[in-house]
Amino acid sequence: MENTNLQTRREFCLQACQAASLAVLGGALSTLLESCGKNPVDSSGGNINRINASLVNGTITLAIDASSPLATVGGAALVQYSNSALLVARMAQDTFAAVTAICTHQSCTITGYNNQVYSCPCHGSRFGTDGRVIQGPASSPLRSYQTQFANNQLIITVA
Repeated sequence: MENTNLQTRREFCLQACQAASLAVLGGALSTLLESCGKNPVDSSGGNINRINASLVNGTITLAIDASSPLATVGGAALVQYSNSALLVARMAQDTFAAVTAICTHQSCTITGYNNQVYSCPCHGSRFGTDGRVIQGPASSPLRSYQTQFANNQLIITVA
């Protein structure tokens, strides 16, 4: 009686090569998918602090006290309001810069901040605190908004 379950050497080698190729391809695909959602700045602790705010009559008012991420020069925050978001940085004792948090490349929300540079988690675009493009793929700057600061209150005009 002949055993029909025996593989030829050629069939064995073919199946082994296919299995190895799938394993390599699967590992590469896994690495690629994992890296797509990562922010280059996030890996070094560059996640930006978040503040929830309200939009009232076209303005956002933030109390800047000792507990605020904007309390010191160089601080920054992602200010979230009404399904929108702004990036706010303290440039000097009485000077703040506010720009949209939506990347001009493919509309991702910018969540990274390190050394006065904002970074987009989707494709790595980097922006200065004034919104200018430092590194693409974004080619357009972030929209900026007027700020006023007095009596520890920051007012950002959005409309």
